[in-house]
Amino acid sequence: MVSIVDMMSYVLVGATQIYRGDEKVKLERLTQTLQDINRFGCTDKGMNRLAYSTVEREAIEYVSGLCRSEGMSVRTDSFGNVIARREGLNPEAPIVAFGSHLDTVINGGRYDGALGVAAALEVIRSLNDRMICTQHPVELIIFACEESSRFGVSTIGSKAMTGLLNLEHVASLHDAQGLSFIEVLQECSLDMSVELARRQARELKVFLELHIEQGPVLETEGIEIGIVSGIAAPSRFTIAVQGHAAHSGTTPMGSRQDAFLSAAEIALELERAAKAEEQYGTVATVGVCEVKPGAMNVIPDHAEMKLDIRGTSVPSRDRVISRLMSSVERMERERHCTITVHKLSDEKPVLLDQEMMASLRESCEEGSLSYKVMSSGAGHDAMNMARLCPTGLIFVPSRNGLSHHPDEFTSPEHIAAGAVLLEREVLKWAGASYPCESPAPRSEGEAWQQEY
Repeated sequence: MVSIVDMMSYVLVGATQIYRGDEKVKLERLTQTLQDINRFGCTDKGMNRLAYSTVEREAIEYVSGLCRSEGMSVRTDSFGNVIARREGLNPEAPIVAFGSHLDTVINGGRYDGALGVAAALEVIRSLNDRMICTQHPVELIIFACEESSRFGVSTIGSKAMTGLLNLEHVASLHDAQGLSFIEVLQECSLDMSVELARRQARELKVFLELHIEQGPVLETEGIEIGIVSGIAAPSRFTIAVQGHAAHSGTTPMGSRQDAFLSAAEIALELERAAKAEEQYGTVATVGVCEVKPGAMNVIPDHAEMKLDIRGTSVPSRDRVISRLMSSVERMERERHCTITVHKLSDEKPVLLDQEMMASLRESCEEGSLSYKVMSSGAGHDAMNMARLCPTGLIFVPSRNGLSHHPDEFTSPEHIAAGAVLLEREVLKWAGASYPCESPAPRSEGEAWQQEY
């Protein structure tokens, strides 16, 4: 075994092993696992592993087999969340859980979610390699249906696990092929029982998730680790503008009721409002704008926009919404259009546990890892788990800020930094004990890998 060169920092050894303090993660094995996972759903247009699809269930069963080969017990709850457990010396102690998801968006990337699962499995393998026991049981969780691509609702699995799921609403959902959510679950031999999926706060000590940033901040600033302080939540609106259609050549500019120009002014004011709140990380987007009748020689009489305003500061988000409403009122006065605003959702942002953040900062400083405390503009399973137990969310850089795209990429060096930090935190919270009496069996895993 290669000796530990620097007890306070991590180094790459032959590009295959990363040492940091007492942790040892095998980077080559981790990246190979990630590559193996991504054989499921790989197409020439990107990753297509939609929630509850056959290929996603195959990927989950593959990883479940790898977990079993590491001596873990594996179960699947009523919503399809997979929970792989490595027993602790004190089986009754609260669980240290970590993981992510394996489903993807349509034509997605190879790292979103899958990296967190592969890194979590590598932590388990690393503990087994060194015959380390933990006082607390540890669980690797693969959440079901994190992405909204199939049913239009995200993080369904973690919502079910934390008691946050609106069962009536979910039961009414259909995918693009017209299949109901209930039918899809039945095809997967799942029964949608919230009570069977729900966990109690007393069961869990902490939850940790490693995830790609999905944005450009860490790469732009040359920082290895993002420690997430809060997860933004959206307020979403539909704004319908009703004007008056008329001939584009015969109607004077001062006599028009142009629905599109009213919508355009509202959109620009929304941008100005969000920029004024930039210090709070609040953002606003007009993601959809439909204009009718859609002829170049007819003044538009109808425009409909769908807006997304999100941030971790509720007062900041509310100020943006206030300016939006003022703009709507002004357009009604100045352009003589009728404007209807419908609120689609108004979710609350999630602030993550301060003790978890302090622990992550401490581990980064001990390991000489550069880090930035930052908010997440995207939703994650961690935001639901944070309502159940103290939760930490770790970001690693995304090249060019790309995500939900076939070119999504995170470098091996940044994967190494994130995986080592994850292992350090698991050992810290679970209470490492050296050594175990016997290593986990491996023969089943070798046979499993040959089968696939």
